[in-house]
Amino acid sequence: MTQTDFDKAALRTFLAAEFGSGDTRIEPVSGGQSNPTYFVTHGTRRMVLRKQPDGPILRGAHAVDREYRVLSALAQTDVPVPAAILYHADPALLGTPFYLMERVDGRVLPDCALPDCTPDERRALYLSMAETLARLHAVRPDEIGLGDYGRPGNYFARQIARWSKQWAESPSGPIPDLDTLAAWLGGNMPDDDGAVAIAHGDFRLGNMLFHPTEPRVVAVLDWELSTLGHPLADLGFCAMPWHTSPDEYGGILGAVSPGIPTKAGFIAHYMEHARETAPLTPFHTAFALFRFAVIFVGIADRARAGSAASPEAATLGTLAPRFAARGLEAIRP
Repeated sequence: MTQTDFDKAALRTFLAAEFGSGDTRIEPVSGGQSNPTYFVTHGTRRMVLRKQPDGPILRGAHAVDREYRVLSALAQTDVPVPAAILYHADPALLGTPFYLMERVDGRVLPDCALPDCTPDERRALYLSMAETLARLHAVRPDEIGLGDYGRPGNYFARQIARWSKQWAESPSGPIPDLDTLAAWLGGNMPDDDGAVAIAHGDFRLGNMLFHPTEPRVVAVLDWELSTLGHPLADLGFCAMPWHTSPDEYGGILGAVSPGIPTKAGFIAHYMEHARETAPLTPFHTAFALFRFAVIFVGIADRARAGSAASPEAATLGTLAPRFAARGLEAIRP
């Protein structure tokens, strides 16, 4: 298990000043690939601490302040999120900015095949995720103070430019399929239809907490990539497991998991609960796979630099070429 990368005594002193005296326990949480995460118990308070990783980071990356802001805003909606407790911007205390949120009891189900669930549970869990995404996209950003959380309009153009630039600036070796996919996306963008929603940016099964015994989402986690964006970007991310195999970050392509809805069934359930929106197309799926491929490139870069949050980072970094190839499959007959 990863050790804490900060002064635990300094955190204990800070917590005592904020919440009063009490015993403090700090436990690193494994599984995250970006922002180091810890369970923190202080007295009777059960919290989660998220901080930026140590070392150099790309501009705009690991934005824990944005995570804290969106959690605080969504607390006034029916989107299930942990309660935000406080944000600490001064890096002097723990080496980087950090925030605290409540710890929600629930199940993390990172394997999209849901091997330990019954067919009925699998179906219900996926449909709950679709309904939760629809609820998120129904929120009007300006009504909860997030009208300036990103730039509305031309979302895909800006995102493709951003992730293409990040890929171009990476010290990783060449990935021809990723170059081809980036060029195709740039030349095949749909017309901007003006749809704007709070886009999570990484909305997938592994970023949900499910009720301990019931097949429903109780908290959406990992808001680092959230912004104002197009709802079909998130839906495209949710569709990725149907395009990737179990050894490609836990996809379900080729897996035998009775009960899991088809991709079409999942999308139809989302559409039944969502505000009216355009249909999901191969472009949206390819965009999701492209962006995740570049994210895997970033994970590999951090692993080489020694600043990755997960011991699995080096392995995950090798998935970039495979996701780029899957993206090309999504747009080819």
